[in-house]
Amino acid sequence: MAHHGLRFGIFLAPFHRLGDNPTLAIRRDIEMIEWLDYLGYDEAWIGEHHSAGWEIIASPELIIAAAAERTKNIKLGSGVTSLPYHHPYMVAERFAQLDHMTRGRAMLGCGPGALVSDAYMLGIDPMTQRRRMDEALDAIMALLACEEPVTMKTDWFEMREARLHLRPWSEPHFDIAVASTMTPAAPQSAGKHGLGILSLGAGLPGGPEAVAGQWRIAEEAAAKHGKTMDRKKWRLVVTMHCAEDDELALQQVRAGERRETVDYFTEALGRPPGRSEDPLRDGVAAGTTLVGSPDLIARGIERLIQLSDGGFGGLMFRATDWANREDTWRSYEMFARYVMPRFQNQVSMQAASYEWAKANRKTVFSPNVEALRKAYTDAGVKPPEEFAARALGARDADKK
Repeated sequence: MAHHGLRFGIFLAPFHRLGDNPTLAIRRDIEMIEWLDYLGYDEAWIGEHHSAGWEIIASPELIIAAAAERTKNIKLGSGVTSLPYHHPYMVAERFAQLDHMTRGRAMLGCGPGALVSDAYMLGIDPMTQRRRMDEALDAIMALLACEEPVTMKTDWFEMREARLHLRPWSEPHFDIAVASTMTPAAPQSAGKHGLGILSLGAGLPGGPEAVAGQWRIAEEAAAKHGKTMDRKKWRLVVTMHCAEDDELALQQVRAGERRETVDYFTEALGRPPGRSEDPLRDGVAAGTTLVGSPDLIARGIERLIQLSDGGFGGLMFRATDWANREDTWRSYEMFARYVMPRFQNQVSMQAASYEWAKANRKTVFSPNVEALRKAYTDAGVKPPEEFAARALGARDADKK
């Protein structure tokens, strides 16, 4: 990208309430990725889920392929592909193909699978999911090396002299990131292969304070395996909604946040409800939820950078239906207009030029009034009265 600084994007699970027309919801998701591409966002990560009613995208790859044909610059990743659900050879093949189809805009996000109900339907013991993810990732990285044919056998997949049919379009391969919540397992997996990290835990209570420790775990694992970690490939995931002022932003999302938290996370997934009387406002205060004016959100991002103890490369916003479509799309536009430039070094030259003009208005620019007066005099025309008044005002101001 041409700019320098943080990358911004979305993490699209997606979260669509039960009863919302799923055909329209999927179309709206793709339209929103087009809107984000137009606004200059850098990335969109699309989830894979198979149960519980709300997160209705089963194949991120299909959304990536469709969105890639409708966009120009935005990178498109799986957020995430649940590796234990797939033969690793097929994952590597599909993303190598997407890498060609998108000319390097496809990214692979890896995870063990978030919904126990998905694993149950597939006959997978949840206790094996993390190990299986690691085994699949080992296999995928061996295939992407495009060196020797890969022969590998585990208790759930086998490869015999396997090699990719297509070498990836990107050199050495497309972007890969491992999803991390709060345990050390994901940073260790990322470190083993020197991959990126998607820190989903940054949006959980206590998450922002824990992210620096997670990164250190990844760096230690990388050192042990002769790899290096790159902070530019580290993304934090939080919730964001931007409006003209803090109270308006809260008002726009309050009902949607309650619906998602109660109907989905508590009732369907059985996660313990928050003990807080006002979890939304408390989340904003804790910095795990960025809901408010551009200034409040910018301060929240500054705090996340500080807590990361060295910075990170990207901030992804958990795409929600907390607000209605119009307010949601406007939120992304307001963020792109008034917050994004502060973290991408896009307005520093304008700001410097403005300050220079302001500081020199009495010296560099004051002769301008006399030049205008002379133009009237030379032409033998009397200046209009309002010009004379303005000129006198400017002259008096210069004397002060």
